[in-house]
Amino acid sequence: MGGSYVEQARENHVKKKVEEALRSKMKAKALNECDQYVSKYAECATGRTFSVVWTCRKQAKELNTCLHQFTNDNVLEEMKREYTLQEEGKLSSSTA
Repeated sequence: MGGSYVEQARENHVKKKVEEALRSKMKAKALNECDQYVSKYAECATGRTFSVVWTCRKQAKELNTCLHQFTNDNVLEEMKREYTLQEEGKLSSSTA
């Protein structure tokens, strides 16, 4: 009984690490895909402090809209599914 708890805790830890890595990959892809909006926002924000909030509102909205396409729960779930399929493929090829 105690061993299964340790195994379960270890498995959950691995799952969390995998999810963190997938989230990081998802965010990097989103920034890459939305590069034009990142550049527009950065250009608007350059040299500003507090006024960036209202002056660059349009650019921020465009950037957030773009980023949301690539960083949402559906995208993450799809990445998890692909990861699981890859891992299953590795396991079946190593045991064959």
